[in-house]
Amino acid sequence: MLYQYTLAIHIIFVVSWMAGLFYIVRLFIYHTEANLKPDTERIILQKQFEIMENKLWNIITTPAMLLAAGAGLLMLYLNPLLLKTDWMWVKLSFVTGLIIYHIICGNIIKQLKRGKYLMTSTQLRLWNELATIFLVAIVFTVILKSAIDWAYGLAGLIIFSGIIMLAVKAYKKRRIKQQ
Repeated sequence: MLYQYTLAIHIIFVVSWMAGLFYIVRLFIYHTEANLKPDTERIILQKQFEIMENKLWNIITTPAMLLAAGAGLLMLYLNPLLLKTDWMWVKLSFVTGLIIYHIICGNIIKQLKRGKYLMTSTQLRLWNELATIFLVAIVFTVILKSAIDWAYGLAGLIIFSGIIMLAVKAYKKRRIKQQ
């Protein structure tokens, strides 16, 4: 019974973590695009985005990551046989990638706070989609659990990634035409 409660907690905090990751990068995009505004408006917007980013990161996103990871580790402790399955190691690899993504987002927050804009809004839009790719990969790995299905899943993930990149480029062209 403890395993089921832990699984429910894990899912709840994974959803919260992903929501935070999706929204934080949107804030980065708006923060970066504020550079195009007149000085007075730019200063006000960027200060507001810094406040929003810090609160989202420190109150929701990072605690959700820690709770999701903690619940995941507890599930592995409660059912150590999971570590003998190939799919779990694949999932843990994707989760490691997502944690690295999380750390890089934390670094972007620090850069923006210092006034360093190392990525354009288009690059940030593509960066935002990387979290989606990790989410899709993790969910399919957990649900499918077989090597043959992973091959199809990987092919699908590559196609999905290509579609996302095309959509971001199409959106950029549309935005440029509207300006």
